[in-house]
Amino acid sequence: MEGTRSFALAVLVVALAGMAAVLSNRLSERTRIPAPAFFLVAAAVAVETVPAVRELSMDVVQQVVTVALVMLLFQGGMDIGWRRFRPEAGAVLWIGVVGTFLTAGLIAVAAHLLLGLGWLAALLLGTALSPTDPAVVFSVLGRREIVGRTGVLLPGESGANDPVGIALMAGLLGTSVGSALDRAGHTALVFAGEMAIGTVMGVAGGWVLKMFLRKVPLPAEGLYPLRTLAGVFALYGLTTVLHGSGFLAVFVCGVLLGDVRAPYKKEIERFHTALGSLGEIVAFAMLGLTVPLWTFTAEGAWTDGLLLAVLVAFVVRPVVMAALLWRMRLRAGERVFLAFTGLKGAVPILLGSYIVSAGVADAERLYDVVFVVVAFSVIVQGSLVPTVARLCQVPMRSVRLEPWALGVRLRDRPEGVVRYTVEAGSAADGRAVGELDIGEDTWVSLVVREGGLVPVSGSTRLRAGDEVLLLTGEDTEHCAGQFTTG
Repeated sequence: MEGTRSFALAVLVVALAGMAAVLSNRLSERTRIPAPAFFLVAAAVAVETVPAVRELSMDVVQQVVTVALVMLLFQGGMDIGWRRFRPEAGAVLWIGVVGTFLTAGLIAVAAHLLLGLGWLAALLLGTALSPTDPAVVFSVLGRREIVGRTGVLLPGESGANDPVGIALMAGLLGTSVGSALDRAGHTALVFAGEMAIGTVMGVAGGWVLKMFLRKVPLPAEGLYPLRTLAGVFALYGLTTVLHGSGFLAVFVCGVLLGDVRAPYKKEIERFHTALGSLGEIVAFAMLGLTVPLWTFTAEGAWTDGLLLAVLVAFVVRPVVMAALLWRMRLRAGERVFLAFTGLKGAVPILLGSYIVSAGVADAERLYDVVFVVVAFSVIVQGSLVPTVARLCQVPMRSVRLEPWALGVRLRDRPEGVVRYTVEAGSAADGRAVGELDIGEDTWVSLVVREGGLVPVSGSTRLRAGDEVLLLTGEDTEHCAGQFTTG
């Protein structure tokens, strides 16, 4: 019985820690400090106060965080969806891929000149710090949702540059011998292979999962989200075994499934949203457990990290984004906002742990610097995001919680029923229902505004943010053009 009590005590501690992590989101709303900062700092403090935690191996942390990132990337892809992603695909790839290389290169130059690191160590540090984390941004924005192109570019960039950064790190750590030219060639081959295989597998996996969702019924509602979850991890595992980027594959798969109409789709989305929140908590908490705070003062990680953090946030990121965004049709305020919100998160720390596991010279110092940069980015930079958004006049809308739902269960798929959200600046924004160009065989059957039902008539004037349910026999792409700006 003593073993049972010990296990129960461990369950109690974990449960209380999880409850505290969930409730910290309320504190985040008040302080505007992203909730992941609390997870990260609390875990780092736990390492100081609970000696047993220090025995957690880096391999275990990497494996747990990898599982969390798979859930986060898939859920992030589903949130974007193919309909929103398609018109911005070129811009997202341009920023996510080219931007990652430019950021890694500039950070490497700064680390070499300012911190005295060798070129390989500096490039590894630059690669670790190149990916961004929009989950931190959206955590501090709370219930405000970015609309327009910025709302797609920001999460799309992170979904693309996380796999890019991981693949680039894999290429660099796999080149330990040969000339600099040989190393560069090997890194390029590994990177290109991972990206190509990851993309192809993501498209194929998305198609297979879509067919499963639509064509293969299951005997119970609760099995549908579990099938999707199993499919996502199977896709990650198979892609990685084939030497592709499993992270890119699950992100692409999520994007392709985001707008798919399928049985129990809402239940699947809610399930993966909850898993994404859990993944965020687990990733930051586990990574925080790997950082012994007492080593920072002795090794100078605080000063090196803060110097590099300021440089990355206020010099490197703005320079890279200015170079990449100058031809895009964005307002000056949106450009500034995108340049400022390149926040660092779980992926840079995970990449730093890869450096430690690879046994690179001065790896512990590099890892500590990465942690300080991420902590600065999340706590200091993250707390300023709402203020910068307001000053830049970035278009947003408040998203109120809607704990009550009104739904109708049907045995067969409802043909000709589509739902759209009226985007700001679209043809439907500010126009009466009777004035919409949606065809004679299409009816607006339901309008939801700010969580409440709106009586529908020909004179009902729509607003940005309204959810509109249509019964249509027309081309849905034509109808979509009335409610979106893409």
